[in-house]
Amino acid sequence: MKKIAVRARALPVAAPLIPSPSWALLGIEPLRAAMEYASCRLMDRSGHPPGDGHPVIVFPGLAADAQSIAPLVGFCHGLGYAARDWGRGLNTGPVGNIDRWLDALAADIEALVADQPQAVSLVGWSLGGIYAREIAKRIALPVRQVITIGTPITGEAAQTNVSLLYRWINGALPVLDEDFKARLLAAPQVPTTAIYSRSDGVVAWQACVQREDHPMIENVEVDGSHCGLVWNPAVLNVVADRLAHAPGAWRPYGDAAEAEPARAVQSLN
Repeated sequence: MKKIAVRARALPVAAPLIPSPSWALLGIEPLRAAMEYASCRLMDRSGHPPGDGHPVIVFPGLAADAQSIAPLVGFCHGLGYAARDWGRGLNTGPVGNIDRWLDALAADIEALVADQPQAVSLVGWSLGGIYAREIAKRIALPVRQVITIGTPITGEAAQTNVSLLYRWINGALPVLDEDFKARLLAAPQVPTTAIYSRSDGVVAWQACVQREDHPMIENVEVDGSHCGLVWNPAVLNVVADRLAHAPGAWRPYGDAAEAEPARAVQSLN
């Protein structure tokens, strides 16, 4: 699969009006995810750079749990990182006051990695990517980098096909004021990689592309379904490459010979 690093230099501060993916794309999600899982099991993992043992926390998507992200956690652990899931089981979404809920989650993550001598990398799939970004802004311990996978960075439920699922699990959609949405759009002040797919059947790919708030931000395109992104070989390749970067030595994914020229902002709308 071809990977494309995309710059997003002028994305608007306010979330644009982006429709959710088509029902056709949503309908073939299970089949595509199954194919991606099979590809994951068969992929050659010998060429990835070895890990340096630093902690990696993986956050699941909505209605997902440790089992759902086990292939990604196991992949990171196999490379040599101290990888583990977020420790909260099933992700049912934030409950009550979102800021207080995120503060409590940040405290939990601090406790998970408090005995680790190295900075932590935070990896989040879908809704879990929002947690990863926000925890990076709140946690008292050093954060090495953030990687989001198919994450609706804009925080707009209308740009996803999971509104009914969220209501069924949590009773109602979270109420986000404009100030909170603006904070969601602001990237953490650490190296941040957003992985997205234009053929995502659950989250509009445009909602997964982050603006360039600082020089260590990038958007990387892969070909895949939403549900299969956490075991998509192309995603795993990107994650392995990103995690291997030592602190202070971050560079954009892919070299100049392989990456396509940056797309104009119009192509992101």
